[in-house]
Amino acid sequence: MRREITGAVALAALLALGGCAMSPAAPLPTGAELDVDLDVGPRAPFVDAGSDGVRVVDGDDWTMPEEVRPAENSGLFSEEASAEDLVAVRSIDLSWRQVQPEKGGTIDREAGGEAQGMSFDSLDAQLAEPGDFWMRIFASGEDWAPKWVAEDCGVSTYGPDYDGQRHLPIWNECVWGHLMDTYRAVFVDAGLAADPRLRFVYVPGAFTWAEFDYEMVSAAVEAGDLDEETYLAWYGHAWDDLVELFGENAHKLVFTGEDYPFGPFGTADDLLARQAVDAGMGVRTGITELANFHLNEAPAYGSSIQPDGHLVVDESLPIHSGGFIVATENECYTDCGYQTDDPYYSVRQSNLKALQLRMNWMYVVPGPSYMAEYPEHWDWVRLSLGQTAETSADAWAAFRDAEDRYWAEEEFPREWDDQPWVRNLERWLVQVDEPGSVAHRTDADTHVADLEEDNGMAHEGLSTSVADGDTGFVLEVDERFAVASDGQDAVLKVTFLDTGDGAFQVGTDAGDSAPVARTGSGEWRTATIALPDGAVGADATRLRIALDSDDEGADDLVVRFARLVRIG
Repeated sequence: MRREITGAVALAALLALGGCAMSPAAPLPTGAELDVDLDVGPRAPFVDAGSDGVRVVDGDDWTMPEEVRPAENSGLFSEEASAEDLVAVRSIDLSWRQVQPEKGGTIDREAGGEAQGMSFDSLDAQLAEPGDFWMRIFASGEDWAPKWVAEDCGVSTYGPDYDGQRHLPIWNECVWGHLMDTYRAVFVDAGLAADPRLRFVYVPGAFTWAEFDYEMVSAAVEAGDLDEETYLAWYGHAWDDLVELFGENAHKLVFTGEDYPFGPFGTADDLLARQAVDAGMGVRTGITELANFHLNEAPAYGSSIQPDGHLVVDESLPIHSGGFIVATENECYTDCGYQTDDPYYSVRQSNLKALQLRMNWMYVVPGPSYMAEYPEHWDWVRLSLGQTAETSADAWAAFRDAEDRYWAEEEFPREWDDQPWVRNLERWLVQVDEPGSVAHRTDADTHVADLEEDNGMAHEGLSTSVADGDTGFVLEVDERFAVASDGQDAVLKVTFLDTGDGAFQVGTDAGDSAPVARTGSGEWRTATIALPDGAVGADATRLRIALDSDDEGADDLVVRFARLVRIG
């Protein structure tokens, strides 16, 4: 049965009846401000189109106009701050046992703790460090939870998980009630929820790495100790409990579960992450490194797979209002048991996936995230996080076909013509097939099982097919981005495979661009192409990358990335 009165409230009532007065807790320590300026523009000069209207550079081009600045409520976070990498939000990690060792006792702000093989300083010691922070309370582990909780609630543990840890059933109403008492004491009574230094907190604090997966839920079901009705009854109020507890600071809550969570209840648990988000909190995933797998149909983020395989994000959802945390973690490329022989590819694709999902915060570890190796790319990511169609300096489309192996055998809830193949990653710029401009899959840049088998096969780049009469690629610009671009100069950056003969250009309603010549280098190159005045605006939302119509002998063109940049 769900408890109607929290332990903290009950304790206060008993003390009052006994004529006792509770002495006020000492104020929370306040650390110094971190000496880092985050309002920093691009760290590399912008590659413009030059006086000839076309400039070509080798490889990818991530440069941004000098006036670009980071979005509000966006940034990079980690375990430790790194001023050099503009990572300004550090972690405060605690275990439940550390802060609530005794039943009914006050919060212990002086004790150290441990979880997941990590040792934690006391709460006060961590608060005294400089800078803003995010938080986790590791709660469910047998060695994380106070010893008295299992005894008081009469519960056993489940596991072990893949790290060898057993866990308490957080869905048990008694366990959950005690945990809510601790959350109240730490975040409400002690004032941490209202502390402006606290940017967000991962909840609910279960299971492995405080990530709310379903391994332990399934273990309890298999043991015969949990059924669907009991679990869904708890789930139906758990997130409302947290949102109500945090009140006006509920936007700092970040749910750590996922859509289609590999749970034991069939379709009944498929959309539960969306339910948590709808309660009024943010959301986080920890696995955009596997950029092709499981995160395309993602209702909690508003991302859905269309019948033609393209992805559409519903940005009208509250989660994308700018007030919540939409986060991911991109640090496991040659770490966390993953391996790749092409780290740049893995980093690039995971960050494109994160931005396609409209993330505004990203967890990084500068070394394993390869930030020093790919500084221009990471600078672009920093300046892109949290932007909207109205505020972003660019809109882009990554041309590709990639299989989502999660849906290779699962029944998809709607029509999907080429299941499990997903077409492109797009952000306010959409590649559209139409007669004469149908994009074709190519083997020019194919990757199989990057990082692990689940990541499937990806064909990077799409091709024209002159033999079939398809001589270009049509791009539709999001109307909001186009309206915000009225009166501004614009360039289209096209990353293409420099093979074959024949030039290409960009056609717009305002005229054609200067042509881009191919040199036959065999390398990926990026052309920055000046667009005519009025090419993008309220009444101008269509672009076409096309082979030169006057060159009947032009070879097919393979394009991997198109990025529309507005300047000024």
